[in-house]
Amino acid sequence: MIFNPEYESMDPAVREKLQFARLKNLLDKVYRDVPFYKKKMDQAGVSPKDITCLADIAKLPFTTKDDLRETFPYGLLACPEAEIEEIHMSSGTTGVPVVDAYTRKDVETWEEAMARTLAGAGATRNDTVQNCYGYGLFTGGLGVHYGAKRLGANIIPMSSGNTQKQLMVMKAFGSTILTCTPSYALYMAEEAAESGIDVKAMKLRAGCFGAEPWSENMRKEIEAKYGIDAYDIYGLTEITGPGVAFECEAKDGLHINEDFFYPEIIDPVTGKVLPDGEKGELVFTTLVKEGTPLIRYRTRDVTFLWRDICSCGRTTVKMNRLFGRTDDMLIIRGVNVFPSQIEHALIEIEGTDPHYLIIVDRGPSHLDEVELQVEVKKELFGDETKSLEALRARIENVMKSKLGIALKVKLVEPKTIERSIGKAKRVIDRRTL
Repeated sequence: MIFNPEYESMDPAVREKLQFARLKNLLDKVYRDVPFYKKKMDQAGVSPKDITCLADIAKLPFTTKDDLRETFPYGLLACPEAEIEEIHMSSGTTGVPVVDAYTRKDVETWEEAMARTLAGAGATRNDTVQNCYGYGLFTGGLGVHYGAKRLGANIIPMSSGNTQKQLMVMKAFGSTILTCTPSYALYMAEEAAESGIDVKAMKLRAGCFGAEPWSENMRKEIEAKYGIDAYDIYGLTEITGPGVAFECEAKDGLHINEDFFYPEIIDPVTGKVLPDGEKGELVFTTLVKEGTPLIRYRTRDVTFLWRDICSCGRTTVKMNRLFGRTDDMLIIRGVNVFPSQIEHALIEIEGTDPHYLIIVDRGPSHLDEVELQVEVKKELFGDETKSLEALRARIENVMKSKLGIALKVKLVEPKTIERSIGKAKRVIDRRTL
C-alpha cells in the first residue's frame, strides 16, 4: 500500500521544484532566525540568494553532531520556544546529548512519514502493531506510535524489554506487525524457542526493524524464525527519528521521504558530493522542519543512492541498506571493516548463532589484533573437540577471504555474549583505551 500516492509517486521533475521551493524557504528562515546558521553561512561566504538551484546546496556548509552538542539545548531553535510541542534527545553516551525539538507541524510531518513507513511493510488500519521500540526521549517508540495512529491501526505500546510478556501479548492480542531492533527480534525468537513458544503459529506477518545496521542474512534469519516479511526502516534523532526512509514489498533499497528530507552522498574525507551509485557518507537537509531544522547534516552513515521507478509504484530516490558508519568503521591494519560485513559472512556459516563480539587490541609488536567471539549452536558445543576446531578454522578462513585480514576466532557457548533489548553492542576497541 502507498499511503500518500500524491507525494510518494510524484513525477521526479515536479518533486525537484517542490524541494527547491522548500529549500529556499528554509534557508531564508534559518539565515534570519538562527544566529548559528547565519554565522556559519557568512563564514563560508554564502547566503540564501546564492542558492539558485538544487545543485547549489553543495555551496552550503555542513552541520555536524559536534555543532548540535555545542549549541545544546536550544541554539538551533528556529521558532519561538512557546511553539515547541515535544522534545527528543539522543542518549548522550558519547557526550552532550543532541536535541530535536518539534512544533505541532513537525509532529504531523513525523506522523505522515511513519505512516508511509508502516504502509511500506503492508500495514493498514486493520493491523495490530506491537511496538517494542523504547518510549521516551529515544525517538523510536513514539515515532512508530504516531505513524500507527495516523494509519488508523491498533497500536500496542509495549516499549522495550520484558520479553516473556512481549510474547504473551503477541499471542493473546494477535499482533500482526512487530517493530523493534533486529537484534531484539532475534533475541525474542530465541527466548520463545527456549520457552516452547511457536512464534510461527502466531498472527505476525511483517516486521519493521531499524535503529542499528543489519545484514541481508540477518533478515533471512528473522524471516525464517518468525515466518514473516522483515523490512528495514531508517531514521535518526537529529533529523526526525524513524520515518526518514523505508523498504517496500520489493525489498530493493529504502525509499527516502525526499519531500521532507533532501539527501546527498559525499566523500567523507573531502566533502565532495558524489554521483548516484557511489558509496559514501549520507547527508540530509530537513526541508520542512520548523523546530530544529538542519542544513546538510552529516549522518556518518555509509550508503549510496539510486533512482528508478520501483515496482511498488513509488518514484522517490532510494538508499541502499547501510554498510555501517564512518565513526564505527574499524580500520584494522589499513583495511576498512564494518561489523555488518562480519555479520553477513557469519550468518552463512552453519553451526553458529547470530551473536558475536569483535574485540580489537594492540599486540606486543604494536600491530592490530582482532578476536572474533562467536556463539556456537547448543547442539554443536557439546561435540567433540575436532568438530569445533574444524568450525573455528572455517570461520577464520571465511573471514580472511571476505575481509582481507586475519581474525582470531574464539568459539563460545550459547548465551555467553551479552544480549540487548536495544542496539546490540558488537565492538570493543581497546586500542584507544
